[in-house]
Amino acid sequence: MRFLDVFVSVVGLLLLFPIIIIISILIKLTSDGPVIFSHLRVGKHGKEFKCYKFRSMVTGADKIGGYMTKVNDSRITPIGRFIRKYSIDELPQLFNVIKGDMSLVGPRPDTPMQMKLYTKEQWKARHKVRPGITGLAQVKARHTATNKMRLKYDLFYVKNRSLFFDIYLVYKTLLNLIFKKSY
Repeated sequence: MRFLDVFVSVVGLLLLFPIIIIISILIKLTSDGPVIFSHLRVGKHGKEFKCYKFRSMVTGADKIGGYMTKVNDSRITPIGRFIRKYSIDELPQLFNVIKGDMSLVGPRPDTPMQMKLYTKEQWKARHKVRPGITGLAQVKARHTATNKMRLKYDLFYVKNRSLFFDIYLVYKTLLNLIFKKSY
């Protein structure tokens, strides 16, 4: 499945290049700071990596209001609100897929501090696979999943992953983005 991840990511970046350029320009024109935001995440077998996203918040947002965002969070920029609504902020993670840090489908990558939410066995089981840009938890309960629900979905995915399951999850993700448009 690694070959498919890389192939789809490269093709995706080529097809989405005009959108990536436009979003990059809009971020730069509408707020101070870098276009790309990177943050430390945990990948396969607990290996830490820098996860890339388009910056959707003001620079230094974590120092202003902590890690978690709230509904109508004032730290989110106007262009940030738009790119989050359509998950465009996740596009730079295609580079993480190409690098081998992530997959297209899998559990969303945890931060190192989230380890405290799991037992040692749960943490190890959840990180047997590369984290994904999308996954079962995002399809089932995109922004409403509790930590317990997310863990249940992630462990189910790890145990039952297959090419057809991944294709199904990508399909459902696209439907959610097109029709639910939540955030």
